[in-house]
Amino acid sequence: MSATPKGREPKSGRAGGLLAKLHKFAYLTSFLYACIILLLATPFFQRHALYQHAFKKPWGAKFHLPEKYGLAPGKTLNFKLTTSDNVTIGAWFVLSEPFYQSLRTSSPGPLEQPSLKTVQEALRANPTILYFHGNAATRAAPLRIQHYSSFSSRLRVNVLVIDYRGFADSEGIPSEPGLTEDAKTAWRWVLEHGAKPEDIMLVGHSLGTGVTSRLATWLAQEGVKPRGVALLAPFTSLATLVETYDLGGIPILQPLQTFAIGRKLMKKLIQHPFDTLSVIKDINVPLFIAHSQNDVDIPHSHSRTLLDVLLDPHLPASPVSFPATPDQILGSEDYATYVEAQKQRREMRSELVRKVEMPTFGTVEEFDGAAGKVVYVETFWGAHNDVGVQEGVQDVLASTFRLGAHI
Repeated sequence: MSATPKGREPKSGRAGGLLAKLHKFAYLTSFLYACIILLLATPFFQRHALYQHAFKKPWGAKFHLPEKYGLAPGKTLNFKLTTSDNVTIGAWFVLSEPFYQSLRTSSPGPLEQPSLKTVQEALRANPTILYFHGNAATRAAPLRIQHYSSFSSRLRVNVLVIDYRGFADSEGIPSEPGLTEDAKTAWRWVLEHGAKPEDIMLVGHSLGTGVTSRLATWLAQEGVKPRGVALLAPFTSLATLVETYDLGGIPILQPLQTFAIGRKLMKKLIQHPFDTLSVIKDINVPLFIAHSQNDVDIPHSHSRTLLDVLLDPHLPASPVSFPATPDQILGSEDYATYVEAQKQRREMRSELVRKVEMPTFGTVEEFDGAAGKVVYVETFWGAHNDVGVQEGVQDVLASTFRLGAHI
């Protein structure tokens, strides 16, 4: 029997030590993961993770000086709105470029911020976009400034943008009902100052698409029809989005998707659902959706799903449904019926949907929905934040809703 050399640990001892360290690491990782999930389940941490309203970029923004962030002198009114539940929120009203230029060229001196009387004249002169931005940052963020500038110049519209409660210089704490009320307040304000419903476009980006959808469905319930609704980089619902959403490149909630109870638990923990999928069919005006294929924050499959829901009522129903769980198996006859039904649906879809492919830009699909035209633009470029400032996207938006040169 050979003796272990002095100072050298036996192989079995080293293996046992490594295994113990791996077990310890696994226990520690599981504990930390459980803590993160519990934190995200609490209202405070979930609210901050979703809205990221504490990230007030640009920091220390001077909202009373919109010129500091690139908007022309005297083109933007900074003001406050008060909601029905007595929350004060910050807002900017950006004049359309044609209206602004008429003021500038006729003024003997430098323009000051527009008065309410000027705003009322602008609302009567040109259509207006109510713009609902995504999470984090403020209405003075550079990417958002690009949207106001391009909308006001290329589309020739006024733009009213609000910072939701809890964001920027607005009071309150964000929530789904709260953001919806903020949007309703913006709608009421433009009506009270002279705009007509048919001259108001609802445009939302990212989180703002959930807000826009809720405002649009509320208006539908009231029997009111705005000019149209545009959703830029939308998601079907927050519960579906977080299934694949990553935090710093780490799909933090992915492990919960591996078992049924985890999926159910996650959906129950979501306190701000923003379920656009369940309400999109209730929108009573023409609808525009745009998404880029290189969006890594919200995959464009979300827009595809929304489009399918809108198109589904116009397709022949399948007498046989595909099994919802793997343990359910279709018989040969039912399977053949299902395959034939899907073939008929694809043929009908190709007849209903008018599709234009642009090799250097993307595709545009259009069909006549229950409430008017439905247009979907899927671009190759634009990622998550820039899809709305793509000139190709804006051109389709303009022609769809008779904006800009199409008025």
